[in-house]
Amino acid sequence: MADETSSQCETVTSSNSSSRDPSNSDINVTNKFEGCCLHAPELYPSLKSTEVHDENRKLSDIYKEGLNLFDFIANSDAPTNSVETQAKVKKAMNLFEEATRLVSAAGIFSRNESVEEIATNNVKYLLLPAFLGTLILKLCVDERMEVVRTAEVYFRDFLQRCKDYGISEFEMPEPDDTSEDQPDPFEQPHRPCSFDLASMARERSMKIQRFKELKELESKLKDLKALMALPDVPEEVERKYYLTTINMYINQSFDELACLKVEKPLLAHMAKVKKDPPFGKQERRERRDKVRRYEKKPLMPIIITRDEVQKKVYGAGYPSIPTMTVAEFYDKKVKDGEFPDPTKPSNRNALQDRAPQGTLGELTDPSEEERADKERKEEVDDPENLERAREWDDWKDDHRRGWGNRMNRS
Repeated sequence: MADETSSQCETVTSSNSSSRDPSNSDINVTNKFEGCCLHAPELYPSLKSTEVHDENRKLSDIYKEGLNLFDFIANSDAPTNSVETQAKVKKAMNLFEEATRLVSAAGIFSRNESVEEIATNNVKYLLLPAFLGTLILKLCVDERMEVVRTAEVYFRDFLQRCKDYGISEFEMPEPDDTSEDQPDPFEQPHRPCSFDLASMARERSMKIQRFKELKELESKLKDLKALMALPDVPEEVERKYYLTTINMYINQSFDELACLKVEKPLLAHMAKVKKDPPFGKQERRERRDKVRRYEKKPLMPIIITRDEVQKKVYGAGYPSIPTMTVAEFYDKKVKDGEFPDPTKPSNRNALQDRAPQGTLGELTDPSEEERADKERKEEVDDPENLERAREWDDWKDDHRRGWGNRMNRS
């Protein structure tokens, strides 16, 4: 029966799958291998440019082309974010997605079967979600969180199907319930860490065991790959090659899920930081501005008059312009501390006292003039000076004194 299913699968074309109802579970975004976890195209509109349009290609040909691209990307030294690599990643994803649709349309897999009941030619299609999960992590897009969540669905789907078919015995990793509604772990108060030594030792032992198994599987896979290159490959060798590859990707899927579990809260925190003001800089800037900016009154023109009569004349003619006499103006300056109070003893540092001592020349010091000019700019809130001060304060906040000191080491 499995051989009949395989022959049916080879004759299913893209036109058959594309004519299916989009709401059908075979091509649902989040369902299992009856439509293996296809990512939503609207999240990645750039993928539409590399869609597979050949309606007469067989499933095996589409899978083979996608696998060749997958191997090329894995062994390439080109940067992942290069235009060429991204184009190949998107094309390989579309090929594997098309293969997934055809597998779903042909009904190759069933949950009430074991791996022994699957035809040898069809065992390789169990790797489709693992390939898609690996490829989608190589996408360079702005919505990294969507990439991480979709890859997590792919890897969990792959592991669950391998467990259902009895390919390997393992415990499914617990689902990560991280959501946007949960509090940011980076903003939680620091608490003493309680170490569960037993669980840590158990986890370490499992990692070591998986690492040894992975090295052993890679060695076996290298030998089997050489046999697969021969003209007439026995069915037993081909089946063993596919099952060994599946077991290798089972180990890799556990590692990928562990990395994604760590990355998700980091991405959530970064998204929150982008929405909020910079981390503490806004508060520090506002506090510094308050220190620099003295309490100002609204700017109002003041006409200095000589006496009360002139004040009344100008006041009657210009009621909207406040006026004051010279005496009132002087009293106001004395009150503000800008002019000396004549009722108090004169300051010892007055000009008359400093002239005989030869210290009058200090007033012409260029540094005093620069300081006075700086104070004047601060008082009038000179935009250029204010921006320069803000940039300098930000730089000092980000570069603490002594950082970068290599202690005379080259």
